[in-house]
Amino acid sequence: MKKEINVVGAIIIKDKKILCCQRGPGRALANLWEFPGGKIEADELKVQALKREIKEELKVQVDIVEEEFAFCRYEYDFGYVNLTTFICYLKSGEPQLTEHLQVKWLQAEELNSLEWAPADIPTVDKLMNEEIEDL
Repeated sequence: MKKEINVVGAIIIKDKKILCCQRGPGRALANLWEFPGGKIEADELKVQALKREIKEELKVQVDIVEEEFAFCRYEYDFGYVNLTTFICYLKSGEPQLTEHLQVKWLQAEELNSLEWAPADIPTVDKLMNEEIEDL
């Protein structure tokens, strides 16, 4: 039986652009693009996990819209990833590369120019097809 991996991702918005992060080498899905975030620990709520992950990964603080934006369950060879994404607004700091190769700030209509991790694609599609406040 494959393992279940519950993760959260942040759609971080600044100046009507969305933060896109390229996964680092030597990890699963290396070099693909993703929304930053990570695993939900056993004692965490989704929003708590997202705040912690963003602070750890990017060294920034965000304001999170606590309504879930999108959900995707994707079967990888290593297990099922259950990804919940949330709209966030950059509150303070500039993203620092601690786990990613690079970051890009793109407008919603530019998101499909990148090669995304499969679990992130439904969120990309939704962002490209919906009107979002401040985008």
